[in-house]
Amino acid sequence: MIRPSPLVPSASGLSLLTDRSREIFRQLVDSYLTTGEPVGSRQISRLLPMTLSPASVRNVMQDLEELGLIYAPHTSAGRMPTELGLRFFVDSLLQIGDIEDAERARIAAEVEAASKDHDLEGVLAEATGLLSGLTRVAGVVVASKENVRLKQIDFVRLEPERALAILVADDGTVENRVIPVSRDLPASSLIEAANYLNARIIGRTLAEAREGIEASRRAAQMELDELTARLVQAGLASWGGAPSENRQLIVRGQAHLLEDLTAAADLERVRLLFADLETKTGVIDLLERAEEGEGVRIFIGSENKLFSLSGSSMIAAPLRDSERRIIGALGVIGPTRLNYARIVPMVDYTAKVVARVVGGA
Repeated sequence: MIRPSPLVPSASGLSLLTDRSREIFRQLVDSYLTTGEPVGSRQISRLLPMTLSPASVRNVMQDLEELGLIYAPHTSAGRMPTELGLRFFVDSLLQIGDIEDAERARIAAEVEAASKDHDLEGVLAEATGLLSGLTRVAGVVVASKENVRLKQIDFVRLEPERALAILVADDGTVENRVIPVSRDLPASSLIEAANYLNARIIGRTLAEAREGIEASRRAAQMELDELTARLVQAGLASWGGAPSENRQLIVRGQAHLLEDLTAAADLERVRLLFADLETKTGVIDLLERAEEGEGVRIFIGSENKLFSLSGSSMIAAPLRDSERRIIGALGVIGPTRLNYARIVPMVDYTAKVVARVVGGA
Protein backbone atom coordinates (compact mmCIF):
# COMPACT_ATOMS: atom_id res chain seq x y z
CA MET A 1 0.00 0.00 0.00
CA ILE A 2 1.22 3.48 -0.83
CA ARG A 3 2.08 5.45 2.28
CA PRO A 4 0.76 9.00 2.70
CA SER A 5 3.69 11.38 2.84
CA PRO A 6 4.30 13.16 6.16
CA LEU A 7 5.82 16.05 4.25
CA VAL A 8 4.08 18.50 1.96
CA PRO A 9 6.78 20.44 0.08
CA SER A 10 5.82 23.59 -1.75
CA ALA A 11 5.40 23.69 -5.51
CA SER A 12 8.50 25.87 -5.64
CA GLY A 13 10.47 23.18 -3.77
CA LEU A 14 9.46 20.55 -6.29
CA SER A 15 10.26 22.89 -9.15
CA LEU A 16 13.87 23.03 -7.96
CA LEU A 17 14.40 19.36 -8.82
CA THR A 18 17.13 18.95 -11.41
CA ASP A 19 16.55 17.14 -14.69
CA ARG A 20 18.60 14.23 -13.34
CA SER A 21 16.48 14.02 -10.16
CA ARG A 22 13.27 14.12 -12.19
CA GLU A 23 14.51 11.34 -14.50
CA ILE A 24 15.54 9.12 -11.58
CA PHE A 25 12.18 9.72 -9.91
CA ARG A 26 10.29 9.03 -13.15
CA GLN A 27 12.16 5.75 -13.69
CA LEU A 28 11.48 4.71 -10.10
CA VAL A 29 7.74 5.35 -10.38
CA ASP A 30 7.49 3.76 -13.85
CA SER A 31 9.19 0.63 -12.52
CA TYR A 32 7.02 0.55 -9.41
CA LEU A 33 3.80 0.90 -11.42
CA THR A 34 4.92 -2.00 -13.61
CA THR A 35 6.07 -4.40 -10.90
CA GLY A 36 4.51 -3.21 -7.66
CA GLU A 37 7.85 -3.81 -5.95
CA PRO A 38 10.31 -1.42 -4.26
CA VAL A 39 12.96 -0.17 -6.68
CA GLY A 40 16.68 -0.14 -5.85
CA SER A 41 19.42 2.23 -6.96
CA ARG A 42 21.22 -0.45 -8.98
CA GLN A 43 18.07 -1.20 -10.97
CA ILE A 44 17.50 2.49 -11.68
CA SER A 45 21.10 3.03 -12.78
CA ARG A 46 20.57 0.38 -15.47
CA LEU A 47 17.38 2.08 -16.69
CA LEU A 48 18.71 5.63 -16.94
CA PRO A 49 19.51 7.10 -20.37
CA MET A 50 22.70 8.59 -18.87
CA THR A 51 25.61 6.83 -17.15
CA LEU A 52 25.26 7.12 -13.40
CA SER A 53 26.61 4.88 -10.66
CA PRO A 54 24.30 3.23 -8.10
CA ALA A 55 25.99 5.35 -5.41
CA SER A 56 25.10 8.56 -7.24
CA VAL A 57 21.53 7.32 -7.70
CA ARG A 58 21.31 6.58 -3.97
CA ASN A 59 22.31 10.16 -3.16
CA VAL A 60 19.53 11.51 -5.39
CA MET A 61 17.04 9.06 -3.89
CA GLN A 62 17.95 10.37 -0.43
CA ASP A 63 17.09 13.89 -1.60
CA LEU A 64 13.78 12.63 -3.03
CA GLU A 65 13.01 10.91 0.27
CA GLU A 66 13.66 14.11 2.20
CA LEU A 67 11.17 15.87 -0.08
CA GLY A 68 8.56 13.26 0.83
CA LEU A 69 8.30 11.85 -2.69
CA ILE A 70 9.57 8.32 -1.95
CA TYR A 71 10.08 6.08 1.08
CA ALA A 72 11.59 2.73 2.04
CA PRO A 73 8.99 0.15 3.16
CA HIS A 74 11.79 -1.75 4.92
CA THR A 75 15.25 -0.78 6.10
CA SER A 76 17.14 -2.74 3.45
CA ALA A 77 14.55 -2.48 0.69
CA GLY A 78 14.44 -0.23 -2.34
CA ARG A 79 12.17 2.78 -2.55
CA MET A 80 8.50 3.30 -3.44
CA PRO A 81 6.59 6.50 -4.22
CA THR A 82 4.47 8.08 -1.49
CA GLU A 83 1.01 9.43 -2.27
CA LEU A 84 2.61 12.84 -2.66
CA GLY A 85 5.15 11.32 -5.03
CA LEU A 86 2.44 9.72 -7.15
CA ARG A 87 0.55 13.02 -7.24
CA PHE A 88 3.68 14.87 -8.40
CA PHE A 89 4.32 12.17 -11.01
CA VAL A 90 0.75 12.28 -12.34
CA ASP A 91 0.62 16.08 -12.48
CA SER A 92 4.10 16.80 -13.84
CA LEU A 93 5.83 13.76 -15.32
CA LEU A 94 3.17 11.36 -16.58
CA GLN A 95 3.42 10.71 -20.31
CA ILE A 96 -0.12 9.90 -21.44
CA GLY A 97 -0.38 7.12 -24.00
CA ASP A 98 -3.02 6.71 -26.67
CA ILE A 99 -5.85 4.26 -27.20
CA GLU A 100 -5.43 1.61 -29.85
CA ASP A 101 -7.74 1.89 -32.85
CA ALA A 102 -9.33 -1.46 -32.04
CA GLU A 103 -10.13 -0.33 -28.49
CA ARG A 104 -11.59 2.96 -29.76
CA ALA A 105 -13.80 1.10 -32.20
CA ARG A 106 -14.97 -1.34 -29.52
CA ILE A 107 -15.80 1.42 -27.04
CA ALA A 108 -17.73 3.45 -29.61
CA ALA A 109 -19.62 0.42 -30.96
CA GLU A 110 -20.66 -0.95 -27.57
CA VAL A 111 -21.71 2.40 -26.11
CA GLU A 112 -23.69 3.28 -29.23
CA ALA A 113 -25.36 -0.13 -29.21
CA ALA A 114 -26.30 0.29 -25.54
CA SER A 115 -27.82 3.70 -26.24
CA LYS A 116 -30.37 2.12 -28.60
CA ASP A 117 -31.70 -0.28 -25.99
CA HIS A 118 -31.19 1.55 -22.69
CA ASP A 119 -31.79 4.92 -21.04
CA LEU A 120 -28.91 7.00 -19.64
CA GLU A 121 -28.63 4.82 -16.55
CA GLY A 122 -28.37 1.70 -18.71
CA VAL A 123 -25.77 3.30 -20.99
CA LEU A 124 -23.67 4.25 -17.99
CA ALA A 125 -23.90 0.72 -16.61
CA GLU A 126 -22.77 -0.73 -19.93
CA ALA A 127 -19.94 1.80 -20.22
CA THR A 128 -18.61 1.13 -16.74
CA GLY A 129 -18.72 -2.61 -17.37
CA LEU A 130 -16.80 -2.06 -20.60
CA LEU A 131 -14.19 0.06 -18.84
CA SER A 132 -13.82 -2.53 -16.11
CA GLY A 133 -13.15 -5.23 -18.67
CA LEU A 134 -10.61 -3.17 -20.60
CA THR A 135 -8.69 -1.92 -17.56
CA ARG A 136 -9.04 -4.98 -15.29
CA VAL A 137 -10.18 -2.81 -12.38
CA ALA A 138 -13.60 -1.79 -11.08
CA GLY A 139 -15.73 0.61 -13.11
CA VAL A 140 -17.55 3.39 -11.30
CA VAL A 141 -20.18 6.04 -12.02
CA VAL A 142 -20.23 9.17 -9.89
CA ALA A 143 -23.75 10.58 -9.63
CA SER A 144 -24.20 14.20 -10.51
CA LYS A 145 -24.50 16.64 -7.64
CA GLU A 146 -24.37 20.34 -6.98
CA ASN A 147 -20.98 21.97 -7.34
CA VAL A 148 -18.85 21.10 -4.34
CA ARG A 149 -17.98 23.79 -1.87
CA LEU A 150 -14.32 24.61 -1.82
CA LYS A 151 -11.75 24.69 0.93
CA GLN A 152 -8.68 25.66 -1.09
CA ILE A 153 -7.57 26.39 -4.64
CA ASP A 154 -4.05 26.47 -6.09
CA PHE A 155 -2.56 27.02 -9.52
CA VAL A 156 0.60 25.27 -10.75
CA ARG A 157 2.15 26.08 -14.11
CA LEU A 158 2.74 22.97 -16.22
CA GLU A 159 3.86 24.54 -19.50
CA PRO A 160 4.21 28.12 -20.82
CA GLU A 161 0.54 28.15 -21.89
CA ARG A 162 -1.00 25.57 -19.54
CA ALA A 163 -1.53 25.48 -15.80
CA LEU A 164 -3.13 23.08 -13.34
CA ALA A 165 -6.00 24.31 -11.16
CA ILE A 166 -6.07 22.18 -7.99
CA LEU A 167 -9.43 22.36 -6.26
CA VAL A 168 -9.75 20.97 -2.71
CA ALA A 169 -13.37 20.54 -1.59
CA ASP A 170 -14.54 20.81 2.00
CA ASP A 171 -15.29 17.06 1.97
CA GLY A 172 -11.62 16.31 1.30
CA THR A 173 -11.86 15.47 -2.40
CA VAL A 174 -9.24 16.85 -4.74
CA GLU A 175 -9.93 17.74 -8.36
CA ASN A 176 -7.45 18.81 -11.02
CA ARG A 177 -8.34 20.83 -14.11
CA VAL A 178 -5.90 21.79 -16.84
CA ILE A 179 -6.49 25.39 -17.92
CA PRO A 180 -4.99 27.60 -20.63
CA VAL A 181 -3.02 30.64 -19.50
CA SER A 182 -1.18 33.42 -21.28
CA ARG A 183 2.48 32.74 -22.00
CA ASP A 184 3.22 36.22 -20.61
CA LEU A 185 1.44 35.58 -17.31
CA PRO A 186 4.13 35.60 -14.57
CA ALA A 187 4.23 32.72 -12.09
CA SER A 188 3.82 35.25 -9.27
CA SER A 189 0.35 36.13 -10.63
CA LEU A 190 -0.82 32.54 -10.16
CA ILE A 191 0.43 32.57 -6.56
CA GLU A 192 -1.20 35.96 -5.87
CA ALA A 193 -4.50 34.81 -7.39
CA ALA A 194 -4.49 31.65 -5.25
CA ASN A 195 -3.76 33.67 -2.09
CA TYR A 196 -6.52 36.14 -2.96
CA LEU A 197 -9.05 33.36 -3.56
CA ASN A 198 -8.14 31.26 -0.54
CA ALA A 199 -8.98 34.22 1.70
CA ARG A 200 -12.47 34.39 0.15
CA ILE A 201 -13.49 31.03 -1.30
CA ILE A 202 -13.98 28.78 1.75
CA GLY A 203 -17.47 27.29 1.73
CA ARG A 204 -18.29 28.63 -1.74
CA THR A 205 -18.58 26.98 -5.11
CA LEU A 206 -16.54 28.28 -8.01
CA ALA A 207 -19.64 29.97 -9.44
CA GLU A 208 -20.47 31.64 -6.11
CA ALA A 209 -16.88 32.83 -5.68
CA ARG A 210 -16.83 34.32 -9.15
CA GLU A 211 -20.22 36.00 -8.63
CA GLY A 212 -19.04 37.55 -5.36
CA ILE A 213 -15.81 38.88 -6.85
CA GLU A 214 -17.63 40.20 -9.91
CA ALA A 215 -20.10 42.07 -7.68
CA SER A 216 -17.18 43.56 -5.77
CA ARG A 217 -15.52 44.53 -9.03
CA ARG A 218 -18.68 46.26 -10.28
CA ALA A 219 -18.91 48.26 -7.05
CA ALA A 220 -15.25 49.26 -7.33
CA GLN A 221 -15.76 50.26 -10.97
CA MET A 222 -18.71 52.49 -10.05
CA GLU A 223 -16.67 54.20 -7.34
CA LEU A 224 -13.76 54.63 -9.76
CA ASP A 225 -16.04 56.18 -12.38
CA GLU A 226 -17.38 58.70 -9.86
CA LEU A 227 -13.95 59.70 -8.57
CA THR A 228 -12.31 60.02 -11.98
CA ALA A 229 -15.26 62.06 -13.29
CA ARG A 230 -14.85 64.44 -10.33
CA LEU A 231 -11.10 64.84 -10.98
CA VAL A 232 -11.57 65.36 -14.71
CA GLN A 233 -14.33 67.94 -14.17
CA ALA A 234 -12.09 69.82 -11.74
CA GLY A 235 -9.40 70.00 -14.42
CA LEU A 236 -6.97 68.00 -12.29
CA ALA A 237 -6.79 64.99 -14.61
CA SER A 238 -7.64 63.77 -18.11
CA TRP A 239 -7.93 60.44 -19.88
CA GLY A 240 -5.17 59.21 -22.20
CA GLY A 241 -4.92 56.25 -24.56
CA ALA A 242 -7.13 55.10 -27.41
CA PRO A 243 -10.57 53.69 -26.52
CA SER A 244 -9.50 50.23 -27.66
CA GLU A 245 -6.47 50.32 -25.37
CA ASN A 246 -6.13 50.39 -21.62
CA ARG A 247 -7.00 53.96 -20.71
CA GLN A 248 -4.76 55.85 -18.33
CA LEU A 249 -5.62 58.73 -16.06
CA ILE A 250 -3.19 61.61 -16.65
CA VAL A 251 -2.87 63.86 -13.62
CA ARG A 252 -2.60 67.61 -14.21
CA GLY A 253 -2.12 70.57 -11.93
CA GLN A 254 -0.17 68.67 -9.31
CA ALA A 255 0.44 71.92 -7.48
CA HIS A 256 -3.28 72.29 -6.88
CA LEU A 257 -3.39 68.85 -5.31
CA LEU A 258 -1.19 70.14 -2.51
CA GLU A 259 -3.83 72.72 -1.72
CA ASP A 260 -6.81 70.40 -2.15
CA LEU A 261 -6.52 67.53 0.32
CA THR A 262 -9.82 66.05 -0.86
CA ALA A 263 -8.53 65.85 -4.44
CA ALA A 264 -5.28 64.28 -3.24
CA ALA A 265 -7.22 61.67 -1.28
CA ASP A 266 -9.43 61.03 -4.30
CA LEU A 267 -6.37 60.51 -6.50
CA GLU A 268 -4.86 58.01 -4.04
CA ARG A 269 -8.19 56.19 -3.91
CA VAL A 270 -8.24 56.07 -7.73
CA ARG A 271 -4.78 54.51 -7.72
CA LEU A 272 -5.89 51.84 -5.24
CA LEU A 273 -9.05 51.13 -7.21
CA PHE A 274 -7.09 50.65 -10.43
CA ALA A 275 -4.86 48.10 -8.68
CA ASP A 276 -7.88 46.42 -7.08
CA LEU A 277 -9.72 46.13 -10.40
CA GLU A 278 -6.64 44.69 -12.08
CA THR A 279 -6.37 42.02 -9.37
CA LYS A 280 -10.08 41.15 -9.51
CA THR A 281 -10.04 40.98 -13.32
CA GLY A 282 -7.12 38.53 -13.29
CA VAL A 283 -8.70 36.38 -10.57
CA ILE A 284 -12.08 36.24 -12.33
CA ASP A 285 -10.35 35.22 -15.55
CA LEU A 286 -8.61 32.32 -13.77
CA LEU A 287 -11.88 31.28 -12.11
CA GLU A 288 -13.67 31.21 -15.45
CA ARG A 289 -10.90 29.08 -16.91
CA ALA A 290 -11.04 26.71 -13.92
CA GLU A 291 -14.81 26.34 -14.32
CA GLU A 292 -14.39 25.38 -17.98
CA GLY A 293 -11.15 23.43 -17.50
CA GLU A 294 -11.00 20.04 -19.11
CA GLY A 295 -9.26 16.98 -17.86
CA VAL A 296 -9.67 13.62 -16.24
CA ARG A 297 -9.79 13.75 -12.45
CA ILE A 298 -7.37 11.55 -10.56
CA PHE A 299 -7.89 10.90 -6.84
CA ILE A 300 -4.97 9.15 -5.14
CA GLY A 301 -5.29 7.38 -1.80
CA SER A 302 -6.09 9.61 1.16
CA GLU A 303 -6.71 12.66 -1.06
CA ASN A 304 -10.28 11.37 -1.08
CA LYS A 305 -11.93 10.33 2.18
CA LEU A 306 -13.60 7.44 0.35
CA PHE A 307 -10.22 5.83 -0.24
CA SER A 308 -8.18 7.00 2.74
CA LEU A 309 -8.22 3.57 4.34
CA SER A 310 -8.19 1.32 1.29
CA GLY A 311 -5.20 2.82 -0.48
CA SER A 312 -7.14 3.02 -3.73
CA SER A 313 -7.15 5.50 -6.58
CA MET A 314 -9.97 6.67 -8.82
CA ILE A 315 -9.67 7.97 -12.37
CA ALA A 316 -12.83 9.70 -13.56
CA ALA A 317 -13.82 11.92 -16.47
CA PRO A 318 -16.72 14.40 -16.34
CA LEU A 319 -19.94 13.91 -18.29
CA ARG A 320 -21.32 17.23 -19.51
CA ASP A 321 -24.69 18.22 -20.90
CA SER A 322 -25.29 20.43 -23.93
CA GLU A 323 -24.71 23.54 -21.80
CA ARG A 324 -21.32 22.23 -20.62
CA ARG A 325 -22.59 21.60 -17.09
CA ILE A 326 -21.18 18.54 -15.34
CA ILE A 327 -23.97 16.00 -14.82
CA GLY A 328 -21.84 13.12 -13.56
CA ALA A 329 -18.59 11.28 -14.00
CA LEU A 330 -17.47 7.95 -15.38
CA GLY A 331 -14.33 6.12 -14.39
CA VAL A 332 -12.55 3.28 -12.61
CA ILE A 333 -11.33 2.47 -9.10
CA GLY A 334 -8.26 0.37 -8.46
CA PRO A 335 -5.04 0.19 -6.47
CA THR A 336 -2.79 3.23 -6.42
CA ARG A 337 -0.46 1.20 -8.66
CA LEU A 338 -2.64 1.81 -11.73
CA ASN A 339 -1.37 2.10 -15.28
CA TYR A 340 -2.27 5.79 -15.38
CA ALA A 341 -0.73 6.38 -18.83
CA ARG A 342 -3.07 3.79 -20.41
CA ILE A 343 -6.19 4.23 -18.29
CA VAL A 344 -6.45 8.05 -18.28
CA PRO A 345 -7.02 8.39 -22.06
CA MET A 346 -9.33 5.35 -22.05
CA VAL A 347 -11.57 6.84 -19.37
CA ASP A 348 -11.53 10.22 -21.09
CA TYR A 349 -12.49 8.76 -24.49
CA THR A 350 -15.27 6.57 -23.05
CA ALA A 351 -16.81 9.53 -21.22
CA LYS A 352 -16.77 11.60 -24.42
CA VAL A 353 -18.44 8.81 -26.38
CA VAL A 354 -21.13 8.43 -23.71
CA ALA A 355 -21.77 12.19 -23.67
CA ARG A 356 -22.05 12.23 -27.46
CA VAL A 357 -24.45 9.31 -27.87
CA VAL A 358 -26.81 10.50 -25.14
CA GLY A 359 -26.93 13.95 -26.70
CA GLY A 360 -24.93 15.70 -24.04
CA ALA A 361 -22.06 16.85 -26.26
